[in-house]
Amino acid sequence: MTIEQKLTQLKTLFSQMDRALIAYSGGIDSTLVAKIARDVLDDRALAITAVSPSLLPEELEDAKVQAAQIGITHELVETREMDNLNYTSNPINRCYFCKSELHDTLKPIALKQGYPYVVDGVNADDLQDYRPGIQAAKERGARSPLAEVGMSKMEVRQLSRHLGLPWWDKPAQPCLSSRFPYGEEITIAKLQRVGRAEVYLRKQGYNNLRVRSDGNTARIELPPEQIKAFVLATDLSQLVQIFQDYGFACVTLDLEGYRSGKLNRVLSQQS
Repeated sequence: MTIEQKLTQLKTLFSQMDRALIAYSGGIDSTLVAKIARDVLDDRALAITAVSPSLLPEELEDAKVQAAQIGITHELVETREMDNLNYTSNPINRCYFCKSELHDTLKPIALKQGYPYVVDGVNADDLQDYRPGIQAAKERGARSPLAEVGMSKMEVRQLSRHLGLPWWDKPAQPCLSSRFPYGEEITIAKLQRVGRAEVYLRKQGYNNLRVRSDGNTARIELPPEQIKAFVLATDLSQLVQIFQDYGFACVTLDLEGYRSGKLNRVLSQQS
């Protein structure tokens, strides 16, 4: 199907819902869902963003701006996954406990305010990756419109551009907890130092990147084609000092470059 046909399917899906609450992170997927829900349901669509230490303040501000631009009612709610040892101990199914907390928070709000459906931004490509959070959402009755119509990540970007959304090429930005290898304890201090490091690099013009945390070592991942220019253009001693001020002891550069889901490789090696 073309993206126009999938857009028609999405509109039909929302028209059948009547009222919907969107689990809205401000990422490109959930923003597209929020946009279409707003277009179809008008004020019967509500976007809620979960606020926690794993969400960069800059990402929260983006979510607010985007919600205002598409005209959807937007609310914030605090989630407390950091209070759960099953989450902070960072097991391989960490995301299950994160999404459990999210949907256990959103579902009562939806029921109280008369929204029969909670929907998220999971797309068809997400179903092909290791995403234990999807299971948690399904167990709690959440729906994933993009996945239901078979829309891939590339198609999400294409449709967002087709609809005139200026953030159609926004880099993926999963929660900061994804920067830690499984088994390393997650703390608020560690989340903050990773977040500050990534914000610093973005301000230098590097948008599609990750700063992985491995103990007290920061490992910078950039697209492979940007690595050489980064090394030549960066004052490395200054960079190391800045990262050390954030709380890292060592700073390294991953020569393979950025790859989404890289930390999941350990799962295939163990199987």
